[in-house]
Amino acid sequence: MPLETLPYAWYSSADVLRLERERIFARRWQYAGRADEVAEPGSIVAVDAGGIPLLVARDRAGELRAFLNVCRHRGSILVEGAGRRETIQCPYHAWTYDLDGTLRAAPRGEELDRGGDGIALLPASVDTWGPFLWVNPEPRAAPLADTLGSLPEQLGLPALRFHSRVHFSVEANWKGAVENFLECYHCPTAHPAFAAEVDVRPGEYVLERHPTFLAQHCAAKATGARGQFHLVYPNTGINVFPGPPNLSIGPIAPDGPERTARFLDYFFAEDADDDWVAEFLAYDDQIGREDTALVESVHRGMRSGLVERGLLLPESEQLVAAFQAWVSERLEPHA
Repeated sequence: MPLETLPYAWYSSADVLRLERERIFARRWQYAGRADEVAEPGSIVAVDAGGIPLLVARDRAGELRAFLNVCRHRGSILVEGAGRRETIQCPYHAWTYDLDGTLRAAPRGEELDRGGDGIALLPASVDTWGPFLWVNPEPRAAPLADTLGSLPEQLGLPALRFHSRVHFSVEANWKGAVENFLECYHCPTAHPAFAAEVDVRPGEYVLERHPTFLAQHCAAKATGARGQFHLVYPNTGINVFPGPPNLSIGPIAPDGPERTARFLDYFFAEDADDDWVAEFLAYDDQIGREDTALVESVHRGMRSGLVERGLLLPESEQLVAAFQAWVSERLEPHA
């Protein structure tokens, strides 16, 4: 029997998104960028965690720290982009923090009780896995390794070198973008180039549910080369296509209830052939464009307001069902 989807109203509601930020994104590990961006003391980078602004800094003692990227004075964003600095200064009123988050100075600071002692940036959690930087707005988060589980062993990749980052957006709710990523039922229709290369038949295209991530495994028809695609709850996608060593990773993040912001960081082997890389990036871009059109079409249908829910195939769309159950468990009975 088919399964019912989440209510379509959840894909355009600002109230539901507020709950998701509070109950999902504020409590979960998410991919934030490259670990080498904060490798040296004094390096700092602004990152996003599902719409929650964070900053990551390597302090003078070499400790990696994360904070809410919000000034304790009037709420201004403190840092944009990445760079090196000795302190963190707010662009609004010049409140200045050390890289350990403590308030160092503030103009007219004599007006503050005890001169500002005890005022500090609100901490968050940060960790690395290989070349990957991860953040969690929850300062007392369980270790990243608990979330990754057996994923590093499943990937089993050699050392890879960062190549490039691609930004794009989707005019749809973030959940719709995630769900499209979790099944290849649509591949024969929507991705003819991918379906020509990869065996997407049931039983050959393998779906796996894990407590903290969802996995898809496949093989190239001609060579048997393996590929795998993972979603680390709630929104980090990891792609490994069949062929020479490659990996792309990035968040699928809400940019409002009806818009999704995405980026993918691409990694390849040190000796990757430049022509092959260029061909691969064009191929992946085409798949991405095809997926964007699909997700935006689904969103337009959902927001009509005349259809309450959809249906899911219990086998072919089992990972979509698992993701929706995971979301529902965290929002109910509040949504």
